[in-house]
Amino acid sequence: MTSIPASFVILHGWRNRRPAGHWQHWLARELTARGSHVHYPQLPDPEDPDLDVWINRVRTLLTARPDGRDAERVVVCHSLAAAVWLHAAARGVVRADRVLLVAPPSAEVLRRHAEVAAFAPAGTTPGHLASAAGTTRLAAGDDDPYCPGGAARIYGRPLGLDTDVIPGGGHLDPDAGYGPWPSVLGWCLDPAVRITARPTPA
Repeated sequence: MTSIPASFVILHGWRNRRPAGHWQHWLARELTARGSHVHYPQLPDPEDPDLDVWINRVRTLLTARPDGRDAERVVVCHSLAAAVWLHAAARGVVRADRVLLVAPPSAEVLRRHAEVAAFAPAGTTPGHLASAAGTTRLAAGDDDPYCPGGAARIYGRPLGLDTDVIPGGGHLDPDAGYGPWPSVLGWCLDPAVRITARPTPA
């Protein structure tokens, strides 16, 4: 029997209009080329987002079954989208097979900005995340300016998340050099793959 390629939902962060140089854009192309069904939507009002609107959009994407296929559902979140997933999990309105949370900003940082203050995570528990996904992985730089103190300490340990810390990774965005990112593609294809730094340009 031929296995059904996984179905992927890739979710961007604040002020992100899916630039071609972003690793999520590259990832969507690579997964599509391998026969997977990929949703990489432009979420509404990325400069001034509404938490409930984004949660409802994510819930809708996960409810739809592409072509009626019973494929594994995998969610890849970057930055603000990771905070959205934490809220949605706490509300019990989403379910996936695997989730990757990349560079979640801290609640402290989000509260400094009126546009995204409502996205500051609060009250999410390991039980919420276990109900929302079979497995949840966290990947974050050890020097992310949007998560002072480190996501491993703020999110990884309290939530019991399997965590990959990327030395010098910053916010793991194009400004930090994260266009093509082979280890994220590797994890999408095989959950045993660890998330590591992008290759150093020659």
